[in-house]
Amino acid sequence: MKNTFGNTISVTIFGESHGPSIGCVVDGLPAGLPVDTAVIDRYLEMRRPQGAISTARREPDPYVIESGVRDGHTTGTPVCIRIPNEDTRSADYEKMASIARPSHADYAAFVRYNGANDTRGGGHFSGRITAAVVAAGALLMPALRAKGVLIGTHIAEIAGITDRNLGCGEELTCDLELLAGLDFAVLDADAGMHMQEAIMAAKADADSVGGILETAVTGLPAGIGEPFFDSVEGLLSHALFAIPGIKGIEFGAGFGLAKMRGSEANDPFRYAGGRVVTTSNNAGGINGGLTNGMPILFRCAVRPTPTIGREQETVNFRENTETTLAASGRHDPCIVHRVRAVVDAMTAIVAADLLAQAGKLQ
Repeated sequence: MKNTFGNTISVTIFGESHGPSIGCVVDGLPAGLPVDTAVIDRYLEMRRPQGAISTARREPDPYVIESGVRDGHTTGTPVCIRIPNEDTRSADYEKMASIARPSHADYAAFVRYNGANDTRGGGHFSGRITAAVVAAGALLMPALRAKGVLIGTHIAEIAGITDRNLGCGEELTCDLELLAGLDFAVLDADAGMHMQEAIMAAKADADSVGGILETAVTGLPAGIGEPFFDSVEGLLSHALFAIPGIKGIEFGAGFGLAKMRGSEANDPFRYAGGRVVTTSNNAGGINGGLTNGMPILFRCAVRPTPTIGREQETVNFRENTETTLAASGRHDPCIVHRVRAVVDAMTAIVAADLLAQAGKLQ
């Protein structure tokens, strides 16, 4: 089972949803990078459940940095962050040891690990593990900001209700700074209110809803990345598809490019302020697998939470029988607003690794 991502900077995650703790080990960091625990605190807070629109499971995430950081800076040795699990109810998951939740990993994991995997709360397949990813990404955020790199994600859509688009230029920078302070990351407050109403309606029906997240990365210099197998899109997609619930990614205009002519799809170049820029950004800031100096833009599709209270057809994979299941336990009617922090963190991990490979992180 491979739980490590990255080349020059690598992140390894460990733990299960209802085990003693979860955590991460971040290796390959240069010595002397700034570390701000307030940033880690904030990103873990953004990932945590928010009131009635989220699961009733409440984890305070009192993490411990076990190694690799001293006096607010990295020491050059592996950074280990451990997050204890405190609010667990393993009895809620006794059925899932033998009954597959539709669209969840229960059956596939049973086959892959010959039934030896920890099924409590989804075990290692639980969204709970993303808290470790968030801690790792937030650890890197101050070093990225020191290099002028900003990362932000907004909820572009939930249940068909859309937020306004991200701005361009200085307006984009303002949007990213605004999003960092929001718990429910929408740029249009009215749209956010209607999204939360849709989440509550799904919850009342013992159901769930999904949505779309849109992310921007500014400040990465041109020429970062590799062509073909380690393209910037490839590395970001590799990392982002590791997030439970992410089922689609598009960069720039994405699938919309298929409907355009080249004259419409191409991004014309020009000089502005002594640097090369493009007049549009249909490519999402990436040409030939390399950054072109424009903001990296991508959108992630987040599926509805698969564990729901409605009765669904399924199987008992230990007894080889068909049955039905209305899942018990504490579950999110929507995870989109929480996944936003995980997307930011995964993006930070990829951006830091790309800069480190180019010798531009120190």
